[in-house]
Parts: sequence; C-alpha cells; structure tokens
Amino acid sequence: MKPRDIALIALFTALTAVGAFIKIPLPFTPVPITLQVLFAILAGLMLNKYHAFLSQLAYVLLGIIGLPVFAGGKSGLATILGPTGGFLVGFMVAAFVVGWLRELEYKWTVVQMVVYGLAGIAVIYVFGIMQLKIFMGISIYKAFLLGGAPFILLDIFKAFAAAIVAFAVSQTGVLELES
Repeated sequence: MKPRDIALIALFTALTAVGAFIKIPLPFTPVPITLQVLFAILAGLMLNKYHAFLSQLAYVLLGIIGLPVFAGGKSGLATILGPTGGFLVGFMVAAFVVGWLRELEYKWTVVQMVVYGLAGIAVIYVFGIMQLKIFMGISIYKAFLLGGAPFILLDIFKAFAAAIVAFAVSQTGVLELES
C-alpha cells in the first residue's frame, strides 16, 4: 500500500467522522439524519473496493475504541451492538459493494455512478433495518418505517450528490479513480 493510498483511506475515514457530526435527530426514530451515508458511498465511488472498505472499517474501529466519531458524538462497542449499529456495519459493506460495482467498468457515466450509489444505500438499509428489527423486537415493516422510510428521498439525493462529485473529480484528472 502506497502513502497516497493510506492518505486517501484516512481522508474518507475523516470525512465519514465529520459527516456524523452533522446530525439532525428525528423524534419518531432512533436513526438520525447524518452525512455518513454520503461519504460511505463517495468512498466506494472514488477508491478501490478494498480501500473504500478499509476507510469505513477504520471509521468504525475508531468509534469502537472510544473516539466520539459516531452520530451525536457517541462511541464504543455498545453503539455497534445497539439499534442503529447495523447502519455502521452497512457503511463498510456498502463502500465495498459500490467500489466493486464501479470496478466492473473502466469508464463511468454519472448515471452508472448514481446506480452504484443507490445499490450502496440499499446495502446500508438492509444491515441497518435488520439490526433495528432484531434489537427493537419489531416487524421488518415497522423497522423500515423507523429506519428507512423517513430517509429514502434524502439518501437518494446523497447518491446523486456523491455520483456528481465522483464523476466531476474523475473528469478533472486531479485524482484518478482507483480501479
């Protein structure tokens, strides 16, 4: 792994942590609105699948060891094992999946990148909603109403935003997207 790779992994780890501090709590669900999803998807669009995964793994590990990097300044293993911990696990898997999908093509369009981003959001939702269901002992439908439905439109917007940023960066040549 080159120093540049380490720097990019660290950058996306930091961006995801910063995205957690932009938190809008909702009174009817334990899941807040944050920008973590945006940066997890962006990592997958801009890094190779392994580096994207590592950026999100590093983020989660920083929180587990006690750094207040999760939404609302939370940290610790209890957050991962709590009702919203599945979303954090989903960030890692989604970053990998988005990176893998992007690596299937040599050249990308914005539309392809949006589709990859939406696939990543679906992965995050599967992990997050399943843990919410299990932890709270509710139906999958109720878990979706609490952890998915309120966020769908905003997360679709985040997928578009991540795709536009990644595509624009890929066109400038400033930072070549990794394959």
